[in-house]
Amino acid sequence: MKILLTGKDGQVGFELQRALVSLGEVCAVDYAECDLADAASLRGLVRSFNPDLIVNPAAYTAVDKAESEPKLAHAVNAVAPGVLGEEAEKLGAWVVHYSTDYVFDGRKPGAYTEEDLTNPLSVYGRTKRDGEIALQRSGARHLIFRTSWVVGAHGNNFAKTILRLAGERDSLNVVADQWGAPTSAFLLADVTAQVVRQKQREEDAGFPFGLYHLAAGGETTWCDYARFIVSQALQAGKPLKLSTDAIHAVPSSEYPTPAKRPPNSRLDTSKLRRTFGLELPHWKTGVAHILRQILRES
Repeated sequence: MKILLTGKDGQVGFELQRALVSLGEVCAVDYAECDLADAASLRGLVRSFNPDLIVNPAAYTAVDKAESEPKLAHAVNAVAPGVLGEEAEKLGAWVVHYSTDYVFDGRKPGAYTEEDLTNPLSVYGRTKRDGEIALQRSGARHLIFRTSWVVGAHGNNFAKTILRLAGERDSLNVVADQWGAPTSAFLLADVTAQVVRQKQREEDAGFPFGLYHLAAGGETTWCDYARFIVSQALQAGKPLKLSTDAIHAVPSSEYPTPAKRPPNSRLDTSKLRRTFGLELPHWKTGVAHILRQILRES
């Protein structure tokens, strides 16, 4: 099987290179080789490699910056998935694509299911939602994995930011009224590989293509997430200025950002777990694994 993987230098793309290598010939490309904002170039890349599977973790993920760059965010997040789908359909290939909890407005009291209506609050959320729709309408066989609060050892993320700030400051305010589940890039890559492996064993007619929520188990706030990061680093012997008691909970209103965030990013993963027979670990397990890698390299 020939696999075209975009965004190889991103958090998820980096882990996917490891996870997919045993499943076939992987052509992993970065931004320089694959500009998702250039539809013509993207079509040419797909046609030249002629893949059996396209895995697309690449995205415009600068949530706040997207508010001032809506055209670029739209080209990468909304148009490109449709282009990949159209080219895949012509080749008889299929697509794995990743989306986000930010397609929801966060007003639901419980966890979101795949059947809940989307209502994104930001340019980033709207463009990711539109990308889902474009891929669904392309005619290509596809899997869309919506996930939340991605964290990886490779690339920039909340965990690395907190560790840096913990080495610089003796007090920190962190938002405590937004809920979600930090999900490791390692988990996303391994689940993807497991599902692709299952697809290789099954006929297309019986394979459950579609939209799934994929996130770690449990839930937390950004504030408690930060406290967990610092506590793990201190237990590992990392010298920090910041203690967990000095991480103070604040409401989102005290930390205004250009893009609005959903207060509830909890995703119901029962459909994915039931369909593919998966058990998803608690978010602390994945974050602890990622932190061990980060701390070894720091």
